[in-house]
Amino acid sequence: MANTQEDFLVCVACGTQFDVPADNPLKSCRICDDPRQFIPPTGQSWTSLARMRGTYSNKFRQLGDSNGEERIFSIWTEPKFGIGQRCLLLQTEQGNVLWDCISYLDAETVEFIEQKGGLKAIVISHPHYYSTHLDWARTFGCPVYIAREDERWVSREDDKGHRKLIDGTSEQIVLGVTAVKVGGHFPGSLVLLWSEKLLIADSFVTTPSALYHVDRLPGTTSYAFMWAVPNMIPLPPAELHKMWQAIKPYNFHSTHGAFVGQEVRDEKVKGRVLESMKIQTRAMGWEEHALLKEELA
Repeated sequence: MANTQEDFLVCVACGTQFDVPADNPLKSCRICDDPRQFIPPTGQSWTSLARMRGTYSNKFRQLGDSNGEERIFSIWTEPKFGIGQRCLLLQTEQGNVLWDCISYLDAETVEFIEQKGGLKAIVISHPHYYSTHLDWARTFGCPVYIAREDERWVSREDDKGHRKLIDGTSEQIVLGVTAVKVGGHFPGSLVLLWSEKLLIADSFVTTPSALYHVDRLPGTTSYAFMWAVPNMIPLPPAELHKMWQAIKPYNFHSTHGAFVGQEVRDEKVKGRVLESMKIQTRAMGWEEHALLKEELA
């Protein structure tokens, strides 16, 4: 398969690729050293795409069969590698967009995506999912969008100019597909809006109670808003309020999270985002805060 850096170093814990040969590994991964993430108790370990061949493969699944979900495909790696996130392939009339990225890229994945029309662009929510994004961009000949605020977390030089930085609060990637900068988890954390579907990665963390829709009791949350997801450090109300103000102008009727099966389909889902923010705020002991006064338009 052309245009991939098969022997570059890849962190086993988070899946980030570095401009370093795998036979001369770094002491540690700068992504995992950050307090948002973690070094496993077994210590730092490394691999490469070349070493992953024959052990891993990617799986593909259509999200649904109606409401536009027949044009969205989950792509993920088995057995689980790194954080275990999925990426989502959107088949839009203006060209295909890949939301987020996974480390493993093989000939079968390239063939699957090419059969669906290739890629017009890649958008990555935050640095934990930067993975092997330059390999993907070079393979499909497309730009990859990240937030300028998070540029310092990239781990490879972009000598081909594929990486594009989002400066403003939002950017239209292709007609009808908009990246919205909500911040919080990272200063530049993004969500992606297409056809009233909000792709949230873990900028908004989909909770287990979000997936049950019958007889939901008052106070049942649907999302958590975390500075560190695995280390369970929540964001403060002031940051939640900024996130709400960023997403408030947009309409959406479903959310699609970082992992397979994290689909929340509900005409009232935008209200559930706001209510979840209020639940988290009150749980922190706040009875008075500007966020608690927010209402749906």
